[in-house]
Amino acid sequence: MGQHLLPGNPPVELTLRRSPRARRISLRVSGLDGLVTLTLPRGVSEGEALDFARSKGDWLRAQLQERPAIMPVAWGVEIPVEGQLLRIVEGKGRRVLPAGDSLLVPGPEQNVASRLQAFLKTLARDRLAVASDHYAAALGRGYTRITLRDTRSRWGSCTAAGGLMYSWRLILAPPEVLDYVAAHEVAHLQEMNHSAAFWGLVEDLLPDYAEPRHWLRRNGADLHRYRFGD
Repeated sequence: MGQHLLPGNPPVELTLRRSPRARRISLRVSGLDGLVTLTLPRGVSEGEALDFARSKGDWLRAQLQERPAIMPVAWGVEIPVEGQLLRIVEGKGRRVLPAGDSLLVPGPEQNVASRLQAFLKTLARDRLAVASDHYAAALGRGYTRITLRDTRSRWGSCTAAGGLMYSWRLILAPPEVLDYVAAHEVAHLQEMNHSAAFWGLVEDLLPDYAEPRHWLRRNGADLHRYRFGD
């Protein structure tokens, strides 16, 4: 249904959508990108829905204020790599290199974000391939391929054909968190559900999965605050 600007201090941009399955007007603030969605059920006018949004204006602004600040990637910015916070600094040569508490990214400056993103995706693929191979061997099942995406709604998935998909941003998280997601998705090669049998498999593959799972629930949204210009 399009965009609407809710007046106030500050104004709030709303995305209006109509859903025949919705039973009531609802407002949702995405924890990943701060997008505010106003959902209208059948038979509710746009004006009525906007009145509802205006009545929730203070709540909306409080939710948006609590979100972590967006961080465009550039020299001088600190970014986590495998859970370690590194400062992006100008490097030499052609390769992106971690060095102590720094991440050396060769210029020019306008290419820093794209070069760092390419480095992180390559590192994520390497780490996820190793973890997936390890857990698939332990389970005694094979997978067909690994695909990396910048997904907003999930950290990984497994298809019925045995394809594994992961968010490359897992490379920003501590290694045990990446391991947990790999174990989780590999377990779906045998159990395509979230039954007790599935969670039993995850525990067999990674007995201490509870803590990295909780870390991802608490901190996962923060991994999306870093913007690479895409």
